Amino acid sequence: MAMPSQTVVVSSQNPVKTAAAMEGFTRMFPNTSLNLHGLSVPSGVPDQPFTDEETLRGASNRARNARTAQPDADYWVGIEGGVDAAAVGGPIESFAWIVVVGKDGRVGKARTAAYYLPEETAKLLREGMELGHADDLIHGRTNSKQHSGSVGILTDDAVDRTGYYTQAVILALIPFKNPNLSFS
Repeated sequence: MAMPSQTVVVSSQNPVKTAAAMEGFTRMFPNTSLNLHGLSVPSGVPDQPFTDEETLRGASNRARNARTAQPDADYWVGIEGGVDAAAVGGPIESFAWIVVVGKDGRVGKARTAAYYLPEETAKLLREGMELGHADDLIHGRTNSKQHSGSVGILTDDAVDRTGYYTQAVILALIPFKNPNLSFS
């Protein structure tokens, strides 16, 4: 008997984000054949979202824009990395939001763990630089956001960016794993 097949559209062509989505879906739905596509769509927020709300809005917009661009899929996934400062000039934390929209209209959302960035990075972010570019500059890397990312650099890959996002993808899939329950 053939496994059921599902089409998943990830609103990014970043290999870290598509790998995290594939791993999350595979772990939550191990008996399903997945056809996953990465698609570049706008977030409707700045390249570097600077609040929790703005980051969640970016992930939601990406999932909706992916659905508009490829309406025949089963799931659309928005992944948006962001930062937030509790106070002007204060420490800056980094995190990401994942939003999954299903063809049945169900929506799942989850946020990654958050961690504080070093002041050297925070200073560049306050000046308007995107986190990936700031990491590259400070740590002498190239295109780190498509590899281990800030979290991988700062933990020496004890936590890499793919694994960091995968856990939140899994958590965003809870409403789909439990369709008999109501989630708001």
